[in-house]
Order: sequence, then structure tokens, then C-alpha cells
Amino acid sequence: MEVSAELKELMRRLKLGRLLDTLPERLALARTQHLAHHDFLEMLLADEVNRRDRQATTLRAQRAGLDPTMVLEAWDDTSSAAFDRQLWSELCSLRFLADAHNALIMGPVGVGKTFLATALGHAAVRRRHSVHFERADKLFKRLRAARLDGTHDDELRKLHRVDLLVLDDLALHPLGATDTSDFYELVVERHRQGSTITTSNRDPSEMVTMMADPLLAQSAIDRLQSASYELVVEGDSYRQRQKPEVPPLCRSLRRLVRS
Repeated sequence: MEVSAELKELMRRLKLGRLLDTLPERLALARTQHLAHHDFLEMLLADEVNRRDRQATTLRAQRAGLDPTMVLEAWDDTSSAAFDRQLWSELCSLRFLADAHNALIMGPVGVGKTFLATALGHAAVRRRHSVHFERADKLFKRLRAARLDGTHDDELRKLHRVDLLVLDDLALHPLGATDTSDFYELVVERHRQGSTITTSNRDPSEMVTMMADPLLAQSAIDRLQSASYELVVEGDSYRQRQKPEVPPLCRSLRRLVRS
């Protein structure tokens, strides 16, 4: 159905211009189903609310640093990755956020630890929690730079306040004295105040050996572990399942060219 120029202008002035994308279909639906005016208006406004909610969720996920492809519904359940499904179900409920508990996701390289942690981050964003995801080595490098320009305390405060902090690949590289101190500060300030998801290919005792100050490291890891659910992931590399494959038609064409 044709939408008048006057109506288009009014909707744009009310910042409802995106409704114009579906308005002709909605008008046709209202006519065929003989919708009352208030039902039609409710349908239009529900469309706009849902669109804005989706857009806001997408923007929050981007600001959080979450990979948009690593969501719960995209996990490949046919993978060989093995972990405690009951514990995973509990983590997906996000009750650990309400209790300011943590999650330690451990296992060998490539089994999907980052994917699972990111998926929990997306779930938290959808429920309007503040989330920050960052690879541990990049975070500590950024905090070292912040010491030089006088913004270190501000950066730490931001990390203290976030509802869910996701530290990916902790202790993959050795942590110097400054990095160990920053890690200790983060853990102590967030202990029982905010939730942290940590992924690592090392167990907690190995993490301690990767840090420059053993006393600070032990204190931080002990606090982190005492409030954490521990999910151990085992199996073949999950990344290999995400390798691009040549479509069957392309393979057939390649064989024809070779022959």
C-alpha cells in the first residue's frame, strides 16, 4: 500500500523513520485481518521497540568488545569438546552474576574456551548487564600505557565497575611485576563485588608460576578461585571446525579444469 509523503515526514520528525521499511506490509496485514486501530498502533510500536532493543544490544556488545559470531546459538554441539553440561547450564542462567561469582574456563589451546566465555558475555549484554571483554595481554599492555599518560586509575575504576569482566587467555605469557600488581588490584577490588570470567590454558597453580610476584599472584588467584565455578574443556580443536571449505561445485569445477 502507498504511504503518503505527509505521513513519511511526520514519522521522520518523530524519529520513527525506520518503521517505513515495514509499514506497507503492516498496513496490508491490518486490512486483511481487519485490525482495530489500537491493535494496529500496538503492532507498529512493538516493531519499533523490538528494533531499538536489538540495535541497543548490538551496540552494547560492540562496546564490550565481543565477537558478534560467538553467541550461544552458534555453538556447534557436534564438536568433540567435552565439559560439564550441567555446570554450563548453570553458567548460562547467569545466576553467578547476581551472586558476584566468577567462572574459570580452562583447557588446552583451541578447544573453544574463548567462544564459551564470549557467548556468556553476549547473554549478559542481552540482559542489560555491563560487560567488558579483553585479551589479558592486551589489557595489561593498555594499563602499562595508562600509567604513562596519567589515566591508570581511571582505567582501573572502569574495570572495577563493570558487571562482567571477561579476561581471555590469562597467563598465556609471563606477567611482569607491574602486570601482576594490576591483576591483583583487579581481583581484590572485584572480589564479591563483580563477576569475572577468566579463560586460560593453564590451571590455577600454573598461573601463579607465570607471575612475577609470587605473593601477589597467590593472593589474587586464591581470591579468584574461591569465588569461581571451574569449567574444564577438553577435546580436539574447535577452531578446525570453523575452517572455510571449498563448496562442492567449486571442487567439481577444479577437477574439470585439471582434467
